[in-house]
Amino acid sequence: MSDRFRTHQVENQPPPLSPYDPFGSDPPLREALAREGGDWARPHIQNYAHLVGGEMMVLVEQANTNRPRFKPVDAYGHRIDEVDFHPAYHRLMQLGSEHGVSGFAWRHAGTPGAHVARAALMYLHYQADQGTSCPLTMTYACVPTLRQAPELARDWLPRITAASYDGSHRPAWEKRGNTIGMGMTEKQGGSDVRSNTTQATRSSDGLYRLVGHKWFFSAPMSDAFLVLAQAPAGLSCFLLPRFAPDGSRNGIRIQRLKDKLGDWSNASSEVEFQEACAWLVGDEGRGVATILQMVALTRQDCLIGSAALMRQALVQALHHTRHRHAFGRRLIEQPLMRNVLADLALESEAATALTFRVARAIDASERDAGEAALARVITALGKYWVCKRATPFVNEAQECLGGIGYVEDTPMPRLLRQAPLNSIWEGSGNIQCLDVLRALQREPASRAAFFTELASARGGHGLLDREIAGLERMLAGEPAALEAQSRLLAERMTLALQAAILIRTGNAAVSDAFCLSRLGGERGQAFGTLSSSTPSAHFLERAWSA
Repeated sequence: MSDRFRTHQVENQPPPLSPYDPFGSDPPLREALAREGGDWARPHIQNYAHLVGGEMMVLVEQANTNRPRFKPVDAYGHRIDEVDFHPAYHRLMQLGSEHGVSGFAWRHAGTPGAHVARAALMYLHYQADQGTSCPLTMTYACVPTLRQAPELARDWLPRITAASYDGSHRPAWEKRGNTIGMGMTEKQGGSDVRSNTTQATRSSDGLYRLVGHKWFFSAPMSDAFLVLAQAPAGLSCFLLPRFAPDGSRNGIRIQRLKDKLGDWSNASSEVEFQEACAWLVGDEGRGVATILQMVALTRQDCLIGSAALMRQALVQALHHTRHRHAFGRRLIEQPLMRNVLADLALESEAATALTFRVARAIDASERDAGEAALARVITALGKYWVCKRATPFVNEAQECLGGIGYVEDTPMPRLLRQAPLNSIWEGSGNIQCLDVLRALQREPASRAAFFTELASARGGHGLLDREIAGLERMLAGEPAALEAQSRLLAERMTLALQAAILIRTGNAAVSDAFCLSRLGGERGQAFGTLSSSTPSAHFLERAWSA
């Protein structure tokens, strides 16, 4: 072919990102891990990071392109209610299970920082694939709830916490490792689970038989599920196995898989229970209190997931702008683009710092009453604010790539589709804000723990000192008026908390810029509106040391 017809010479495009090291290139993550007590697990985390930045980045494309398929019956018409997944999904689940995304903290129970180290594993895993993070999260989070049924715990927890994954369709007790799903939501109630209508009747064998439905039944391929149903004494919590104790298929009938905006590698379903057998967990009538011990940890993982999603979107934007040229300079050298990227980097670092502070509070809860009281408030704060910030953050990062960021050949559309999920799952934003308000008004220890946390950074910046006083005045107002303002309250509390954490890190360039922009109003409503005096180069160097 004549050279004059060679029109497709590719230039001025970034090279492939993967493989890369998502741990070694992330100073805010490494510092947070050390600061909050999980650095002893660094070698294990580093090993997993190499898989995340390499093999798993390839697997995620396959798992999301080839979505789960529902098989209600087999070739001969027998009802089987199975969900089939692409092999890439099973490989992602295997890697996550074996490396501790679901079980690391429990296998190192009693070692301070175990939940912090496990948070780092989830933070890395979520950057590769978000869908498999759902069943891995529920498997991790179910442990405190199942411990309320000692006999069940003795049987199930060794398999639930094992470093093993088995995605085959057979009874849980025939496997070395189990996964756990959950089903709380019904179509008539949503977050108001006390309006659930599923009925649980106790049988002579000690098991309960459940009849009813679930509007969202997460990860229906799991080996068992924690569900809520109405027993004679009221709403109660149950462990519902996919296979009945006699090895037959339990009375769980999948009606359909949800056609979701994102989260494509994972399956969510609607189900009906037809005399499905289950074991009671906790006391009858105490179902909400029982399952909330699981929800506290799944909410933490919503926070971890959103912070991780922001981090991956930032990495994609930095990688692209470092290699793409326009108007005679690399994009990252353009002053306005540098402002955008620096603002995103600052937001991401603050989200990561808060995420790992929450993980430390949860980790220390059994040893320290003050940390337990603090976790009660800051888990909901983080879940509300960071999850709420993820969608505009990812959209801004997507814009840094230009038109190619809107094309499915890049990860950005998948990240954007995923971004809203964590603000909805495990209680939407209003639920989190009302939960914070209830804790502040009804639990003096939680309120005291929160202000003690802020006071530890008092004097570090005048704007934080001013905001602490403002929050105290706001909470001293009429309690009835606070409900309508609880979103504003949660936002201000979270920004003050992030400022305090960043001040304590000792990096004044970061904490000063955060206080000036987030507490002092030295920025606009959009990303990329930082003051011209902001040390953008410092943020961009910290953001990705690749």
